[in-house]
Amino acid sequence: MHAPSGDRAPEDVCMAVARLRFLDTDEEELLHEQSIRCLEKIGVMVKSEAVLKSLELAGAKVDYRKEIARLPESLVMECVKKAPKEIAMGARNPEHDKKLPVQEYPLLSTTGLAVYTKDIDTGEQRPTTNKDLANFSRIADAMDGIDICWTTVTAHDVVQKALAVNSLWTALQNNSKHVQVVPATHGAADARKQVELASLIVGSPAKLKKKPIFSVISCSIAPLCFEKAEIEAQAEFAKAGIPVVSMSMSISGLSSPVTMAGTLENINAENLASNVITQIASPGAPFIYSSESAPMDMKTGAMDYNAYQLTLIAAGAGQMSKRYGFPSHTSSWGFETVEPGIESSLSEAVNVVLNTFSGTDEMSGAGALDHAKGAALEQVVLDSHIWEDVRTYMHKFVVKKETIALDVIEAVGHGGTFLRHPHTLKNFKTEMLVRDTRRKHWQATLSTKMAEEARHEARKTLKEHAVPELPRDVLKEGAELIRTYERLVSG
Repeated sequence: MHAPSGDRAPEDVCMAVARLRFLDTDEEELLHEQSIRCLEKIGVMVKSEAVLKSLELAGAKVDYRKEIARLPESLVMECVKKAPKEIAMGARNPEHDKKLPVQEYPLLSTTGLAVYTKDIDTGEQRPTTNKDLANFSRIADAMDGIDICWTTVTAHDVVQKALAVNSLWTALQNNSKHVQVVPATHGAADARKQVELASLIVGSPAKLKKKPIFSVISCSIAPLCFEKAEIEAQAEFAKAGIPVVSMSMSISGLSSPVTMAGTLENINAENLASNVITQIASPGAPFIYSSESAPMDMKTGAMDYNAYQLTLIAAGAGQMSKRYGFPSHTSSWGFETVEPGIESSLSEAVNVVLNTFSGTDEMSGAGALDHAKGAALEQVVLDSHIWEDVRTYMHKFVVKKETIALDVIEAVGHGGTFLRHPHTLKNFKTEMLVRDTRRKHWQATLSTKMAEEARHEARKTLKEHAVPELPRDVLKEGAELIRTYERLVSG
């Protein structure tokens, strides 16, 4: 475990927080060098003529026929300098405003874009709807362990070409925390519509830019490819000051080299290229380095979220993000078994827990089932409460002369006891972390027995928890904006 020094205001003070360090300095440097070489020699495929033109104007070598942009080191590092090192993650309720990077444990969000749910009343597995998205958003709002609300499930009953717009609007109505939009945004017009909707709530685009109440997940296509609609939307979000989570989904052995080092290089190169595009679109735009990467299960061809490498990829990616000073989203949280509960083995559960020590600022996954294909309300409750316990390991400890307490050691003397010393009384409440045993049984591995209790809490929460309603005029205008946009994209 590695405890970084952090910002030392007084010269003799630092904050110790547990972190998993994977790469040594030479390995980190080699990954950086090879990422730069990759971007200069191999380049990235960008399927947007407009973005390619902006890259060429900034100094990239562009082959328009092959849609390849080769990025010189000077451009990459200039854009690293332009990216803000601190990002505001606003919320409808200012009490839920957050900042990145975090000083202790990472911010947790729900899973995203699940296509089915286990009905909380019948247990039936069924496709998800917009009402389900509203319910997941309300549960996330109520859970103390959830900091950010992803658009958790796919609303199959809305116009699919307007899925991102509808998902954002539903989540913002039913959640007062920061919202992250997961569905792919269908180009610049879609991005502008999302900005317009959020601006209705905060008052204006200028206010939204100052304190964005939503951010977006923008995925590259590994290896080294950016799709037209997604990357043009990313440029539009950058101009509006909306934080972009640039998620590399490098699958070792499939869309990135099977080696750990090769996967980490691909993650790093894609993020550096994505930041270049972001900063060219709008210098100083908020950018979040991200990876949702894992090896391929060689038996099934699917991403293996239970692989040993998952934690190490997260730690390596988190470490590279910190090298450049980027806020990061490089880890996940949740047990993702087929049924609500923790069907994982002890080793698999430990893998999930260690994954959170990667040094990431954000992570996602609460509520996920079946490798994120499904989601359950009771699983959000379970994952949230268990996370509240686990995150205690990342409690921030102050290291300074007063807490080292040489004067106290001298006063107590050889063979003495510290129990009666005032220093103990003064500090034990912040230094002694007491385990909450009320829901200890919720952490049993290879078990679904706790699911019924969590299901009861989820039902109770849906019945009792109220999210403040948006003003009627805002609701009316937002609904009309969406109807107009749906007609446009459906025509």
